[in-house]
Amino acid sequence: MHTKESNLKLVVAGLLLGILMSAMDNTIVASAMGTIVSDLGGLDKIVWVTSAYMVMVMAGTPIFGKLSDMYGRKRFFIFGLIVFLIGSALCGTAASITQLSIYRAIQGVGGGALMPIAFTIVFDIFPPQKRGKLTGLFGAVFGISSVIGPLLGAYITDFVGWNWIFYINVPIGIVSFFLIMTSYKESVSHAKQRIDWGGAFTLVAGIICLMFALELGGNQYAWDSATILGLFAGFAVFLIAFIFIEQNAAEPVISFNMFRGRLFATSSLLGLFYGSAFIVATVYIPIYVQGVYGGSATNSGLILMPMMIGTVIGSQAGGLLTTKTSFRNIMLLSAVCFVAGIFSLSTLTPDTSRLLLNAFMALTGFGVGFSFSVLSMSSIHHFDMRQRGSATSTSTFLRSLGMTLGITIFGIIQRNSFTSELSTAFGDGGQASSFGDPRSALTPEARAQIPAPVLEKITNSLSTSIAHTFMWAIVPAVLAVVFVLLMPKDRLAIQPKESQPAPASGQR
Repeated sequence: MHTKESNLKLVVAGLLLGILMSAMDNTIVASAMGTIVSDLGGLDKIVWVTSAYMVMVMAGTPIFGKLSDMYGRKRFFIFGLIVFLIGSALCGTAASITQLSIYRAIQGVGGGALMPIAFTIVFDIFPPQKRGKLTGLFGAVFGISSVIGPLLGAYITDFVGWNWIFYINVPIGIVSFFLIMTSYKESVSHAKQRIDWGGAFTLVAGIICLMFALELGGNQYAWDSATILGLFAGFAVFLIAFIFIEQNAAEPVISFNMFRGRLFATSSLLGLFYGSAFIVATVYIPIYVQGVYGGSATNSGLILMPMMIGTVIGSQAGGLLTTKTSFRNIMLLSAVCFVAGIFSLSTLTPDTSRLLLNAFMALTGFGVGFSFSVLSMSSIHHFDMRQRGSATSTSTFLRSLGMTLGITIFGIIQRNSFTSELSTAFGDGGQASSFGDPRSALTPEARAQIPAPVLEKITNSLSTSIAHTFMWAIVPAVLAVVFVLLMPKDRLAIQPKESQPAPASGQR
């Protein structure tokens, strides 16, 4: 499948840069969000800056995974890089939150190709005994990107301008493009197969209907309004059509047969639950730090560091442990730490010390870190080269679905809780509104203009709403524990010879 002419070190470097760029994108934006909102306005549409990107990543992931199985990995990884760079360049020119959200969606199309294909290439070109170390390294990049992202995003936002948090992707992407183009030699022996356009269309349409319904419901429109009910009905219709098409398609975008394997099914669903709970921490901890503790975006970027260092350690440990014990045992340790971390974050108050917050973050990051390396291996464990792209992308799709639903549903919970807390603190909210948007307290300049008694009520309300949101995030974290217990006791199959990068094997 792959010739020996591939320079493996340079290929891995190119893949790591692609993942770094794509993974860094959400965290680099999160740390600058307060400044972006104060510059562009549109607080009511803030969630779409993140969710527009995630929706397109989620919709594109299974499609590109299937295409890479059919026509080869290289061309679609390169395509993803180019689209991602175009989207990044456009994001830097955005003049409104709406424009930024649209350009983020373009970025998301590219991101949907980068993540799953990079992991699949690693499985194609390395034997099982080397995959643990490599996937641990790839998983650690998620953590490293999340450390670099907030710091870089905060520094650029404070000293250059938020537009440059998007332009920074361009040189990284160009280097990745050059390395993959020149070093990765792929001899494509895939059969030409029919693309399931019906499945692809109904999947994207259904996701968009669901996201708009969840975001607009209870905000711009009442939950029982014709618009919201119509969007939910559209989601249901497209979902039913998608399931019907997939069951009858010769080459479905998502093969439901894969879920007959218990290891794949549990691993993929674990990704969904981990994604939905962890995204709450990456989005709302910077807002908590900037809004409750005060300070510039740099402070909120720095505060995420303990969580991301924990993620790197957890990811590396997970990758190395796959050669020692079963996937189930590793994920049990991961899930217990993750639940403990999310629960500790639900106890946040304005009086929580930074040291204690750092400890909560590190524990959460350590717990989730295992999932990045271990689940990427366990979900692909029983599939051969012709199915790996689809298996990886389906698993990645479910993690992205979890993140997208998480940011939308928990965004609604936080927004409603914050509004309720403000109403309780200010009566009818009149006193708060006289000082403008309460979340303008995210910038140091605005905080200086708000009288201390009013600012205290706003920060108390913000803190309570975020803690309340973490309390709800415990639900998917606990469900993750349940699905870990349902995993079979499979472990990585080590081959005696390292010469052949053959697919992992094993019986259910």
